[in-house]
Amino acid sequence: MALRGALSRLSHSSRHFNHTYQQSRAHSVAVLGAPFSKGQKKRGVEHGPKVIRDAGLMERLSNFDFSVHDFGDLNFQHLEEDEPYMDVKFPRTVGAANKKLSAAVRNAVSAGHTLLMLGGDHSLAVGSVSGHAQHSPDLCLIWVDAHADINTPMTSPSGNLHGQPVAFMLKELQDKMPDIPGFSWTKPFLSSRDLVYIGLRDVDPGEYQFLKSFGIQYFTMRDIDRLGIQRVMEVTFDHLLARKQRPIHLSFDIDAFDPSLAPATGTPVNGGLTYREGIYIAEEIHNTGLLSVMDMVEVNPDLGASPEAVEATATLAVDVIASSLGQTREGAHTSMDEIPPGKNDTELRL
Repeated sequence: MALRGALSRLSHSSRHFNHTYQQSRAHSVAVLGAPFSKGQKKRGVEHGPKVIRDAGLMERLSNFDFSVHDFGDLNFQHLEEDEPYMDVKFPRTVGAANKKLSAAVRNAVSAGHTLLMLGGDHSLAVGSVSGHAQHSPDLCLIWVDAHADINTPMTSPSGNLHGQPVAFMLKELQDKMPDIPGFSWTKPFLSSRDLVYIGLRDVDPGEYQFLKSFGIQYFTMRDIDRLGIQRVMEVTFDHLLARKQRPIHLSFDIDAFDPSLAPATGTPVNGGLTYREGIYIAEEIHNTGLLSVMDMVEVNPDLGASPEAVEATATLAVDVIASSLGQTREGAHTSMDEIPPGKNDTELRL
């Protein structure tokens, strides 16, 4: 659907849409690390889960009312013989890692958890979203990223699979995707109408053609500048949730932010989200009450110019995660049945 079409259908009442379809909040959150880097060429992104945890993730989550379960990190096998296929790098290794992740995500969601997946590179979304879809086939996907990641092997300039995960998911691209070794376990499961991109600013020619041909709803940084992030989120929810309430999968690449805020990442692009815009996206998704799985990917500590740059990027990831799970800019507060009396009040009663 084109942006203009979505805006023309947006009624006055949907300006407050996010207050009308709230569901129950997360009561149990599972954290799963996926230390994997073979979807791209730069080393270090496999350490993303560790630096995000080291930035205080679990301590931050402990401030909420829900229970938190840290499932640790998955162990991935790196195949010694994994020849490129149609210039696709490490197809069997990436395919096997995603198959393992898919099963882990499916099991966590089936057990009733809201799942937080810590990457790792963005090729992991193939497993994360497909595993979620096995439990919730009616899910919708919000992809926050500087890049569309919808290349096929024929359109990809690099052959890196972290730029191709969405192509594995979309039914509309089924006849455009070859049978890549390592991916026979997954089939397309997502319709283009169930996907919204936010933050795009580096889209390859083939990707642009797919976005236009399939009528995929997307918001570039120019759209965000023009409309404002509040309007962007209103249209996003109108597009995905007006027909029915359903689980949300949020796939958040840290490079959606401007590199001045998130320097420790593999493919930074100038002109990205501000801190306030990124946090607002997360807050509004939380306010729906429909978040079921979240990916946080592409934090690469090896690419930070200094320890401070790495810490800033990892802390930003924690802030986004916390906001998606209920932290507000008034602060994250546990529930309190009653306000404790002051000392003077107690003495007066005596």
